[in-house]
Amino acid sequence: MENTNFEQEVEEQDLYEHFKFVVDKGQTLMRIDKYLMHKLENASRNRIQNSIDAENVLVNNKTIKASYKVKPFDEISIVFPHPPRDTEVYPENIALDIVYEDDDLLIVNKPAGMVVHPGINNYTGTLVNALAYHFEQLPHLPGNEGRPGLVHRIDKDTSGLLLISKNETTMTKLAKQFFDHTITRKYIALTWGDIAQDGSVSGYIGRSAKNRTVMDLYDEEEKGKWSVTHYKVLERLGYVTLISCELETGRTHQIRAHMQHIGHPLFSDATYGGDKILKGTTFAKYKQFVNNCFEMMPRQALHAQSLGFIHPTTKKYIEFEAPLPIDFKSVLTKWRNYATPQE
Repeated sequence: MENTNFEQEVEEQDLYEHFKFVVDKGQTLMRIDKYLMHKLENASRNRIQNSIDAENVLVNNKTIKASYKVKPFDEISIVFPHPPRDTEVYPENIALDIVYEDDDLLIVNKPAGMVVHPGINNYTGTLVNALAYHFEQLPHLPGNEGRPGLVHRIDKDTSGLLLISKNETTMTKLAKQFFDHTITRKYIALTWGDIAQDGSVSGYIGRSAKNRTVMDLYDEEEKGKWSVTHYKVLERLGYVTLISCELETGRTHQIRAHMQHIGHPLFSDATYGGDKILKGTTFAKYKQFVNNCFEMMPRQALHAQSLGFIHPTTKKYIEFEAPLPIDFKSVLTKWRNYATPQE
């Protein structure tokens, strides 16, 4: 079934914004927090000071304090968590698979089929509705109303780990790690075809000119955003290959579009053509076997398996892993049995 929630599946790059500018030559000395309040629209002093405390404001490529006074020709760089869309969220008592939680953040193992954020045709039953209920006793976060702590997203029919912040300082620091590509994210995917060796896919990813619900890879910068995926072969199973993908960037549908681009669509991915028999024999028994696999896993074979990052408060690197869900494990077992018939 085609994905009808494309507009709401926004990449994590869209959840924060980056500003960079040079101070005018006639600028008088002024505290940087006051200067930025005048310079930036919709930037409260509290939001600016949080970004400075999180070392997300650089002057001449160096961190500064809120008391720093800007001078002519200073080069200022800032990363802010992005203001949310104006969508009211209703708390819903939906069970969450919480892998880890402390005072600053939590890690959720999202099931396939759950939309992350409310939007057209999906105003209830989303992960954010569940988080709103879970966070009901917490204060609203400035600049994050209606989207409790969402630092990044994964597609509706992708399972696996999501990182959620519980306060603005944590969100700002985590957003900076995403922006700097220092967060480690590994996915497990089952692809069509025999992938010969490990490799990488890169290019400018943007909406397809022929079909606006899918993404294509382009050589021209003006047609999309730069994207990089590194993949490793884990297991060859005849007509399909199990791989691990590590994201260097986090674009919409990145892994799905990248693997389709190199001729290896994800197994059972209807949006990118993986829900058809692309490799194998013409025997009726084989066709029935593959169709049984599609029925067991009627969504793309993609799982956000691990997530590693520097904890904003402890400053220590931590990493988490989520096991493959039942549908993925079951299909994998069937392919293993098919590729290596039991005696």
